[in-house]
Amino acid sequence: MTGKASSTGRRLGWIGAALLIVSALVAIFAPLLASHDPEAPSGAPYQSPSLEFRLGTNDVGQDLFAQLVYGARISLTIGFLSAVLATLLGLAVAVVAGYFRGRVEGPLMRVVDLTLALPFFVLVIVLAAFFGRGLLITVVVISAVLWAKPARVLYSNVVKVREYQHVLAARAMGASPQRILGRHVVPRLTTLGVSQFVRTANVAVFLEAALAFLGLGDPTRISWGSMLFFANARSAFLTDAWLYWIVPPGVALTIVIVGFAFVGYALEERTDPRLAGRRTRPRTRARSGDRSETERPSPAPQAPGTVLEVRNLTVRYGGEHEVCAVDDVSFTLAPGRTLGLVGESGSGKSTLAFALLGLLRPPAQVLAGSVLLAGRDLRTLRGPEATRIRGRQISLVPQGAMSALNPAYTVHRQVSEAAALTRPSSDEADARATEMLERVGIDRARHRAYPHELSGGMRQRALIAMAVVNEPRVVVADEPVTGLDVVTQGRILHLLLELREQLGLAVILISHDMPLVARTVDDIVVMQEGRIVESGPVETVARTPRHPHTRALLQVGELRPLRAPESDRSGVRR
Repeated sequence: MTGKASSTGRRLGWIGAALLIVSALVAIFAPLLASHDPEAPSGAPYQSPSLEFRLGTNDVGQDLFAQLVYGARISLTIGFLSAVLATLLGLAVAVVAGYFRGRVEGPLMRVVDLTLALPFFVLVIVLAAFFGRGLLITVVVISAVLWAKPARVLYSNVVKVREYQHVLAARAMGASPQRILGRHVVPRLTTLGVSQFVRTANVAVFLEAALAFLGLGDPTRISWGSMLFFANARSAFLTDAWLYWIVPPGVALTIVIVGFAFVGYALEERTDPRLAGRRTRPRTRARSGDRSETERPSPAPQAPGTVLEVRNLTVRYGGEHEVCAVDDVSFTLAPGRTLGLVGESGSGKSTLAFALLGLLRPPAQVLAGSVLLAGRDLRTLRGPEATRIRGRQISLVPQGAMSALNPAYTVHRQVSEAAALTRPSSDEADARATEMLERVGIDRARHRAYPHELSGGMRQRALIAMAVVNEPRVVVADEPVTGLDVVTQGRILHLLLELREQLGLAVILISHDMPLVARTVDDIVVMQEGRIVESGPVETVARTPRHPHTRALLQVGELRPLRAPESDRSGVRR
């Protein structure tokens, strides 16, 4: 059934495209097709169709065929320009509201909802009557009514794309909003945007004809709607002229509207059918007793000998059932050290990682605490200032390499994009990407491969290259070996240790596998239900655990030294 439906959609799309192409060619070559001026009398009134006048003449002797082909220019031009303007306006609103969120999201989407709630045909008539008649005025009026539908549809997709793992990874690498929108978000909206443009153009052609038929179009230009207006005003139905004066523009409008409808149907088959996604709930307001952002006091100076210091960090997920995911967590990380953050699923590890980078999503909310990186409180940074820290001072190796990498770009291009944050030219960024990919064990022959063409271990190496390409002070590795086989896990962790030594990094390794982490890190922090239950040097915590939860995590596997395995440079997909 799916294949049959898809085949039908493609067939209708081709039919619709053919109808629109023929209509456009008629409009373009109107001077060659018509023998007379459409606005000047060229024959006797009410002449019957002939070789000279293919559709006859109207009541003042104007050539109806000339008006039909020249009218295609105005009708299609207004429909095209209105659709372009409405779609661009809808895209702008969708991007601002769906990607940047914050205070602008609510007001913008309320305006969209209000516009959609109003009867659009009545609204366009009122606006046209108020602002007057003219081609540009008609375009603006139609666009002002039709922009809300593309905005609503594109908004839901922007919200969805914004949360894709590779977009979150790009944000964690420090990419600016402009770069993320241009490289990752807007390209994902192309097919859906074209679909909305086609649907909007369909309605715009109809509205132009309706306005012209009601006498609210441009009186100085001939369109299909104005032909119907003059035919009705001059009583064409009382004579046989209606057959050539009214039917041809009506058929022409039908052909164009059906063409747009078929093309739109085919395009929508290629997009997500669930276009009316629910918006994410807004951030829950802090209780009156909670300290606000502006009231939070400046933290004390960072402890000497540390590159990262977390103090009393508390994160809550609001909503119907509030959960304190991170509860008064504090720890320090020294330069060149590896800290293991260990806990079972749901213990708050990943929430803590995203809080460190300022990447928490609603309804998560940081209620208290500070995150000091080289003496700066990351919680106080906003907008471009926070973006300049990510990827340069602190970076993320997210879990799930296949989701975190953009499937549309090669791994070299994605590492180069991260390197471009600190390199003045694209050539230098490309050279740095090549260097880092080779350093993490990916042969040059595999640099132009797409993520799906690489093995799981190679994809994880590419993610690590993206994270360290700008030599940040701190690398947060969130479950970097989840889903990999035991041998590959050892290779990836050994690679992280090598890079730590070579680049002078400090690493936070997040995992639920206590034995694996204990063979890798210098210090361990054990979390349970959002709180730290035990912490200290790995030798102390792993050999003489004090807390029952630590002992339970250690019983999962056997402690043994982490060996330095041979490098896997094949990159062959397994």
